[in-house]
Amino acid sequence: MYSFSPKLRLYSIILIVLGLVTFGIGYFMNHGIDQVRVEHMMETVHAGGHNAPSNSSEMVGPQDHASHLEHATLQIHNQPLAAIHLIAIFAFALSCCALFFYSIQTAAHAGWSIIVLRVMEAISSYIPYGGVIILILVALNISGAGHIFHWMDGSLTDPKSPNFDSILYEKKRFLNIPFYAIRTLIYVGGATFFAWKLKSMSKRVDEDRSRETYQLYYKWNVAYIAFFGFATAAWAWDWLMSIDPHWYSTMYIWYAMVSCWASAIGVIILICVYLKKKGALPQFNDNHLHDLGVFLFALSMLWTYTWFAQFMLYWYANIPEEVNYFFGRFQYYKLTFFTSLILCFLVPLLVMVSSSIKRNYKVMATMSVVVIVGHWMDFFNMVMPGTVGPFWKTPEVFLLVFGAMFFVVGLFIFVVMTRLSKAKLIPTGNPYLHESEIYEYPF
Repeated sequence: MYSFSPKLRLYSIILIVLGLVTFGIGYFMNHGIDQVRVEHMMETVHAGGHNAPSNSSEMVGPQDHASHLEHATLQIHNQPLAAIHLIAIFAFALSCCALFFYSIQTAAHAGWSIIVLRVMEAISSYIPYGGVIILILVALNISGAGHIFHWMDGSLTDPKSPNFDSILYEKKRFLNIPFYAIRTLIYVGGATFFAWKLKSMSKRVDEDRSRETYQLYYKWNVAYIAFFGFATAAWAWDWLMSIDPHWYSTMYIWYAMVSCWASAIGVIILICVYLKKKGALPQFNDNHLHDLGVFLFALSMLWTYTWFAQFMLYWYANIPEEVNYFFGRFQYYKLTFFTSLILCFLVPLLVMVSSSIKRNYKVMATMSVVVIVGHWMDFFNMVMPGTVGPFWKTPEVFLLVFGAMFFVVGLFIFVVMTRLSKAKLIPTGNPYLHESEIYEYPF
């Protein structure tokens, strides 16, 4: 059994409180930005020669000074919700990916990973908490308190409106508020149900150890894989790609999912190494670490493939409304755009090629942090350009983004480690446990 360290518990609570305070300060600073400062910030951006739109909404409707000022005002006041949206989606999707990895191990009858199944279950215990945050964000956007999704403005699909957008008019059967809310409830409710069901079935397997129970457990894991395949594609469209609904990519759903999957592997490694160090999971050894490292490396390369394929196709096609997605990021987000590529691709490539290095606990823990930070930055690049545009290099954004991150990280640690302290770390009823205990990678 693992006992939740009082020190770690205190740190997680401090992060939650620090996050709330920091975010609160940033919120009031953002709320205090008046129209004069908004106009000054907009003119400063344009004076620097930066005129590329960061969202397709800027290319629709009147293009006079008043309309540009309206866009800038909405973007600047989007900062609080965008900051929460960024980390909320990232943490929720990461937890769902950990449960997906858990399910494919079970569906594949993999033996090596049984030792770390409880860690994956614990990570998935964050799903309902992350889901509540997402539902709150959806309610705020639907009520008009936020403008992250500009397609929610009814005037854009009204042919009589001067802001009429023909592209959004064609997409309104999918991009409409009631259907969006229903889909979000399905994603959150479905993931929460499967997190609870798989945890309870795993407990039953430990208790009665019958073949029939394990077969039922197996079927529920397969069912989650099917649900995840649908949900991860659809929520990438809804929560991320619809931020800029003129732009779309057939690679995007894989790109977003693999980003969270790689991060989930990084979190699994960090928790396993921590438990090993505390003596709570002595069965975890360098062979298990090696295989987790293989997945971390492989997913980093897969993410790079989707990143490059998506970028190359739009660069080669040179379609204005598509290329704008990248061009706006080159102008305003070059620092984070290329830094994420270095952290998610170049560093893993240079460090983790060697098989022996994947057995080094310190190196793999460090690489896990690097990859997680890199993919968080990747989500920053997905969310912020289309929501706050070029107005992100401000003290308000710094406080809001890090405040939201501190809060969610603290909550994540508290929930996951509390779950681990209440569960048997070894699934003793799993028929493949012995194989995991004696597992040895031959190379």
